[in-house]
Amino acid sequence: MGSNNEHQFKSDRNVIFFCKYHVVGCPKYRRKVLIKGADERLKESIRQTAQEFQAAVIELEIMPEHVHFLIGVDPQFGIHRLVRYLKGRSSRLLRQEFSWLCSHLPSMWSN
Repeated sequence: MGSNNEHQFKSDRNVIFFCKYHVVGCPKYRRKVLIKGADERLKESIRQTAQEFQAAVIELEIMPEHVHFLIGVDPQFGIHRLVRYLKGRSSRLLRQEFSWLCSHLPSMWSN
């Protein structure tokens, strides 16, 4: 059932929370581009960005045409803001490191 840490309440100065979100991200046109090392680099990028914003990646699974993750985030920071950072940073990083992505996709992620 996962680590004991994933079921604990978190708190900051104003609020105690237990917010977990299941997020699914798909590359534009659901193309199978999360392959050939791009999948591992995406995992690193998601974990690094989440850590920077004090979010917890509880589960993460990457398929060739989509990514699933369960993430815990402070509700005052907002899941919408975190997803925007995750998509933006990973898109920039992957397209810089894997130039073949630029020829396959006009932009990395679907809306």
